[in-house]
Amino acid sequence: MRWTNTCSHIGRSSPSGFLGRPEFFLGALNPNVAGSFGSGRREINWDGVPDAFAAPNLQPPDFFNVNSPRGVVFATNGSGFQVSANAGVAPIEFDNINPTYSSLFTIFSPQRLFTALGSKRLTVRFFVPGSTTPATSSGFGGVFTDVDRPGTKIAYFNAGDKLATFGVPISPGSETLSFLGVRFLEDRIAMVRITSGNSRLGPNERRGRDLVVMDDFIFGEPTP
Repeated sequence: MRWTNTCSHIGRSSPSGFLGRPEFFLGALNPNVAGSFGSGRREINWDGVPDAFAAPNLQPPDFFNVNSPRGVVFATNGSGFQVSANAGVAPIEFDNINPTYSSLFTIFSPQRLFTALGSKRLTVRFFVPGSTTPATSSGFGGVFTDVDRPGTKIAYFNAGDKLATFGVPISPGSETLSFLGVRFLEDRIAMVRITSGNSRLGPNERRGRDLVVMDDFIFGEPTP
């Protein structure tokens, strides 16, 4: 962990130790219901997403504000979002996009992963869970798989300005995990922008190309 006068920053090439005790970072876990609890945290692990909203289908960008209220809405300059399929339903770990991907990616919490399609970038905006009222959060973190090279990062914004950008730790090799999380001590974040790898999903990974997808998200309770 690295502390500054404005934020605490955790970056690890193995997320298991930290995510075993997330209350040290953002407080107690709140239930997935509408309304803001004012403190604590929310989490997304993708595994409860219905098959109808998982690969090969798209996931609605507001699923985790409407269907399962956690207070986040996604956006991308790509073609949408996808949660990987459960085994026995469709190819796992985005093998529906490229049959080599299950040999590159791995899971932190069984058995699904998440990605933007047609882009390596996505934004996460905060709302009072279950509403269209903009909100802010004290921090945000995510688990990434197959971060082989520099470039995977999270940028943090308040309502108007960028507060900071941090790189996700590199964990060379296939089927590896990395974690990055930042909690702000003074500012509040209204949005984060995630860059995953240096290429969008679709092609085979080769020299100079780093394909990265995501597992669990953790963030401070969205408050108005």
